[in-house]
Amino acid sequence: MSETALKPDTGLDPKRWTALVFIALAQLMVVLDATIVNIALPTAQLDLGISDGNRQWVITAYALAFGGLLLFGGRIADLWGRKRTFVTGLIGFAGASALGGAATGEAMMLIARAAQGAFGALLAPAALSLLAVMFTDAKERAKAFGIYGAIAGGGGAVGLILGGVLTEYLNWRWTFFVNIPFAIVAALGAYFVIREPAGGRNRSPLDIPGVLLSTTGLVALVYGFTRAESEGWSDSVTIGSFVASVVLLAAFVAVEAKVKHPLLPLRVITDRNRGGVYLSLGLAVISMFGLFLFLTYYLQVVKGYSPVMTGFAFLPMIVGMITGSTQIGARLMTRVPPRLLMGPGFLVAALGMLLLTQMEVGSSYPLLIMPAQLLLGLGMGTAFMPAMSLATIGVEARDAGVASAMVNTSQQVGGAIGTALLNTIAASATTAYLVDNAAGATNQQLLQAQAMVEGYTSAIWWAVGILVVSSLIAFTFITTSAQGSTPVASGGGKGADEDLQVPVMAH
Repeated sequence: MSETALKPDTGLDPKRWTALVFIALAQLMVVLDATIVNIALPTAQLDLGISDGNRQWVITAYALAFGGLLLFGGRIADLWGRKRTFVTGLIGFAGASALGGAATGEAMMLIARAAQGAFGALLAPAALSLLAVMFTDAKERAKAFGIYGAIAGGGGAVGLILGGVLTEYLNWRWTFFVNIPFAIVAALGAYFVIREPAGGRNRSPLDIPGVLLSTTGLVALVYGFTRAESEGWSDSVTIGSFVASVVLLAAFVAVEAKVKHPLLPLRVITDRNRGGVYLSLGLAVISMFGLFLFLTYYLQVVKGYSPVMTGFAFLPMIVGMITGSTQIGARLMTRVPPRLLMGPGFLVAALGMLLLTQMEVGSSYPLLIMPAQLLLGLGMGTAFMPAMSLATIGVEARDAGVASAMVNTSQQVGGAIGTALLNTIAASATTAYLVDNAAGATNQQLLQAQAMVEGYTSAIWWAVGILVVSSLIAFTFITTSAQGSTPVASGGGKGADEDLQVPVMAH
């Protein structure tokens, strides 16, 4: 990027604010899609004959493809051009959404979800890179990313409510079809409005071995957790999956240490503070994603809520998260060390989870579920804001993009593992409860409901423990001071100022 492009009064794209509308619309679609399917899942599962053991793959296939390919997607945007990658990601996402909406069985649905994740992994880094290179004036950039973050952050709430409305008044297929107009409008707008600055590409050769090893290693890891639910932890394929995962990910680390242009330079993750952020965030998200699945089923199947009611029932968590990130995390992260926000934040979230371990078939929503969600959202929002900023502050300019992508990767992979692991624990506890109590039961329907809730609370106990570990990691690994005077990464091209994506992927 030229020197003049960095001056606030010269070299600025006159259409940059119009471009922001289309970029934010695309991000809204991606965030909305992550939650809208949760609400539709029970209905879609029944309609398509998806087994309880495989239902989490509808969520996991998206999260794993997205998380596993984010680093690759960011690298493709650098190499191929951000505008071209952005438009391609939108068109592909629309096609995958059409396939999901038209699904006639389990296999077709899972293929569509994986394809959505893969195109999302192209879309998300390209969108953030475009904002970074189009808004070069510091004040304008902060405002642009603030608007972008607010729209994308609200997408979670929009997704939950829209998912309920579409599922109840049309059918679950519209939770996929609704993406198509979003994608078409954003793609056309981007094609005609966005003008990418020249000279921002990184034409280093692709690290193909790194892409293959990281993606297959992560797939093997999550498949191991999923397989354990149906076949048990001692099953030979389960064990083989875990062994394969360890071998593949170890080979990935070895390759990255030696190749000239690694997909993930090891210096990014070996820094004590950044490593602590990635680890604590990944673990915390394991707890969050599992809970979304359990609460959806608890509210719809056990409590008999409609899809619309279920969507609105999740709002306290979203409100808590937005409040924690914008009113607590954002206000305090320039004044106090990150560990004093992250550590207590994860503990507050753990307290919310602890309340949910008391859940029963007849539990009150306003007395138990709502306050638990508020605490969980408040704690997570407070912890996420400084964590994501810390993950890219002070990083070398050449590593800023991959450092940002690693934050999102740790979240997405943590979500995939969390859904599979906690679902496995819940299913095992449900089965054990049924075996222990079947003989004396007079009401089989009540027994089934009690067994389901027993499974959920058993898994939530694990989530509490995981959040406590996240808090301990934040307190011990992260040693940096308050972020008010820490220099941020700078430089042209992808990754510059991508630490400003802080609120976007958290919600």
